[in-house]
Amino acid sequence: MREIFAGLPWWVKWIAVPVIALVVFGGMIVSVATFVIGLLFKVLVFVALVGGLIYIVRKFMSNSSSRSDW
Repeated sequence: MREIFAGLPWWVKWIAVPVIALVVFGGMIVSVATFVIGLLFKVLVFVALVGGLIYIVRKFMSNSSSRSDW
């Protein structure tokens, strides 16, 4: 691979090739990034809902157990 880029100017290696890669694979990169961000958001919502459920259940259980002591 180094032999291919050996005689080329620096701007071909560092500007032209990455731009061509972004043009060719840009849609795939965007769809993967969208999938990952959506997955992280769903995980965050899931963790928040489970945490809220655990908080409500513990609060209810502590209230009901203190009432039964009376």
